[in-house]
Amino acid sequence: MGARILIHCDLDAFFAAVETLHHDLDPEIPLILGSDPKGGRGRGIVSTCNYAARKYGIGSAMPIGEAWRRCPGPPFGPGNYLKSSRGLYSRASRKVMEILEKYADKFEKASIDEAYLDVTEYCDGDWDKALALCRVLQKEIIDQLGLSASFGIGPTRILAKMGSEENKPAGIHRTMPDQITDFFENRPVREVPGIGPKSATRLAEWGIDTVSAATEMGEIALSRFTSERFASWIMGMAEGDTSAEVSQLRSRKSVGKEHTFERDQRDPEIVLERLTTLVSRVMKRAKQMELAGRLGEVKIRYQGFETHTYGYSIAVAMDEESVFMRLAHSLFAKNVDLDRPIRLIGFRLGNLEMPETRQVTLNISEE
Repeated sequence: MGARILIHCDLDAFFAAVETLHHDLDPEIPLILGSDPKGGRGRGIVSTCNYAARKYGIGSAMPIGEAWRRCPGPPFGPGNYLKSSRGLYSRASRKVMEILEKYADKFEKASIDEAYLDVTEYCDGDWDKALALCRVLQKEIIDQLGLSASFGIGPTRILAKMGSEENKPAGIHRTMPDQITDFFENRPVREVPGIGPKSATRLAEWGIDTVSAATEMGEIALSRFTSERFASWIMGMAEGDTSAEVSQLRSRKSVGKEHTFERDQRDPEIVLERLTTLVSRVMKRAKQMELAGRLGEVKIRYQGFETHTYGYSIAVAMDEESVFMRLAHSLFAKNVDLDRPIRLIGFRLGNLEMPETRQVTLNISEE
């Protein structure tokens, strides 16, 4: 059987793009969604921002006061600060997913703004047809919804995911089976899903800052200061030998923790601090159980017991706390309703796998 043809679709600055369309804004003006900055004195966090604001170093979960200092609003600067328009995102996402799913043999919604498609049979195993399909999908999404999307094509989830990041925004990148070695040549290890900043730093201490440097060292030598599982995984990853599975099903097995506040909490920074603690505890527990996960979910219960969960499925299973910490903070920042008191916050690690079958992070003991 030949290689699978997978497509990863990543909507460009999705939340900000939806708000830009809804309010008929100029995309060249920095747009920051989140709490009221109150002229730089406000408490709270940034939900998300557009590409123009990212040029100022602004990002999700940043304190809103810091965002204002970097890019103040009128009359002091060009920043446009808005609260998120609840309900707009899920409707836009549903319409995008409907477009994508009709072209896929197998379809997996990874999050509100990302999806994986297995198009092997739809494209008759033809990589040129897959490339043409991405152009069709890109055009349909922009023509019908006014949203920009980037696409990655590859034989594995990792390669498809990394491809969608190559030419953002509105980019398309294809990595065919015979191009895998070239794709990873001098590729920073930090760009690989599953290798977080701490692991990348530790690799760099051994003079390994690229995938090709790791593979040139060889599995046996690499395993002497990392782990046998990691060494085996990175060699396989560089050869295109990682998961090509696309599925709508999510594992029922999970590890999670929740916290109920004694009094309903209105300060998102306090809630975010508690979420940080929960993520640390969950990841510590997962490591004790020798488990890695692919799905991160944040649970928010508001006053009145109305409960919402927001998930994000990453390309590969991993057990690195820093990766899921950024994921959880981003999910919270993008989805929390800042106008409502919060009763409960929770975090769950799902789509679990045993490290014996897949190891995607460095197994180096913490000092």
